[in-house]
Amino acid sequence: MEVEFISKENIKPSSPTPHHLKTFNLSILDQLITTPYIPIILYYPNIHNCDNVFQALQRSLLLKKSLSKTLTQFYPLAGTTKDHLSIDCNDVGANYVLALVHGRCDDFLRCPDNRLINKFLPIEPSFDGSNVGAPVTNVQVNIFKCGGIAIGLCISHNILDGAALYTFIKGWSNMTCGTKEVIYPNLTASSIFPAKSLWLRDISMVFFESLLKHGEVSTKRLVFGPSAIASLKAEAARNGVQQPTRVEVVSAFIWKCALAASKQARGFQNTSRLTHSVNLRRKLETKSSKDFIGNMIWISNAVYQASSEPTLHGLVNKVRESIAKIDVEFVNKAQGDEGYVAMQKSLKENGEIGSSGRVDNYNFTSWCNMGFYDIDFGWGKPSWVTGIVGYGAPAFMNLVTLMDTKCYGGIEAWVNLEEEEMKLLECNKELLAYASLDPSLLPNDEVDTIQNMS
Repeated sequence: MEVEFISKENIKPSSPTPHHLKTFNLSILDQLITTPYIPIILYYPNIHNCDNVFQALQRSLLLKKSLSKTLTQFYPLAGTTKDHLSIDCNDVGANYVLALVHGRCDDFLRCPDNRLINKFLPIEPSFDGSNVGAPVTNVQVNIFKCGGIAIGLCISHNILDGAALYTFIKGWSNMTCGTKEVIYPNLTASSIFPAKSLWLRDISMVFFESLLKHGEVSTKRLVFGPSAIASLKAEAARNGVQQPTRVEVVSAFIWKCALAASKQARGFQNTSRLTHSVNLRRKLETKSSKDFIGNMIWISNAVYQASSEPTLHGLVNKVRESIAKIDVEFVNKAQGDEGYVAMQKSLKENGEIGSSGRVDNYNFTSWCNMGFYDIDFGWGKPSWVTGIVGYGAPAFMNLVTLMDTKCYGGIEAWVNLEEEEMKLLECNKELLAYASLDPSLLPNDEVDTIQNMS
C-alpha cells in the first residue's frame, strides 16, 4: 500500500513549560537503553457508517488539539534530547505527520504484510544511532481510504519504556475523549535512581553488544491462543512448575524451539542465555509507581548449559528463577546515590556468563498486561497493536517482543532471527502445534461487517 504524506507540523504544548522545569534529568536506568526510539502502532478500522476520509480528517484535528493539552502534563515529551543525561524541555513540540494510505485498513488487517508496517511510523525505527537534538515525540496519523486510522508513534527510548509509553497514550486518549480521569505522570524517577555520570551507559553498551547479533533480520509473528497457552502451562505444571505464567511458558517454549533451530543449523548445541526486561514498578514502595515516566527496567539472565536435552519445564524454571532475582531487595539496594554498587554487581555477574565461551543469546521483552488494547480515543478500541518490527533491515537479531492479542489471554510474539534459523524455526512441527504463523487479524465475518458498513 502506498503511503502519501499530506502534512507535517510541530504540535506544541497548550501551556508553556515553566522556566524552572526547562531541564529534565534522566535516571541512571535510562542509560541501559541502547536504541533511540520506541515504536508502536494502534490500528482502528472504520466500523461505523461514517463519511470515511472526511470523518477521519476531523478526528485528526481532534487528536492534534488533545495532544497539545496532553503535552502540557507530559512536558518532557514536548522537548528535544539534550544528551544522555537530560531532556531540553524547550516546548519545540511533537513532530506530527498526517498521511493518506491508498488502501483499506481491513484489507491490511486481513492479510498483514510485515514489510509495510514501518511505513506507518513517523521515523524509520533503528536499533542504533543517536537522537540527540531531535524531538522526543514523533507521531504519524495514517488515514486509510475507508476511513480507518492507524496511529504510529516513535518516542525517545531515553525517557520511555513500554509501561511509560502506555501511560502517555492513555493520558492522550483520555484527553481526546474528554473523560474526567486525567493522567498525571510521575516524573520523579531520577530522584530515586539518580545519574551523575555515564558510567552505567558505558558498561551497559559493552554488555548489550555482547548479547545482540547484528545482521539482516527475518521477522515472523507467532500467535499463541489462550487454549495453546493453557496446554503449555499444563505441560509445565505436570513436571513440577507451580502455577506458571503465560509469559514464562511462551518465553521458554520459543527459547526451546530456537535452541532446536540453532542446533540444526550448526550441527551442535551452544550454551544459551535468555534475557528478559523486568518492570521494576511493582517492586517500588512508592505511590503512583505505575505512572512513572522513564525506563524502570532491569535485565534478568537465564542460562541453559548444553549438557542435556532442553525441556519445557526446565527452561520455564530457569526463566522464573532469573526474574525472581530482581526482587524488592535488589530494587531497594539499587536506589539512591549508593545504588550503583548493586547495579555493578548484577552487571558483573551477567557479563561473566558469556566470558567462558560461545553463547547464543535470546533477548525478550514483554508488553503483556499493559492495556494497549484498551486505548480508546473515542471511536472504539484498536483491532491490532504492533511494536518493534525489524523486517529486512540491518538490526539486532535474536530479539523477541511479546504482546497481548486482542483476544484476552493470548500472546503475539514478534521473533527476529537470522534467515537460516528462521526458516528452520517456522518448519518446527512442535512450534506449529501451538502457534499460528502470521495469521489474519480479522475473522471473515468481521471483515464482511466492516466492508458492508463503510
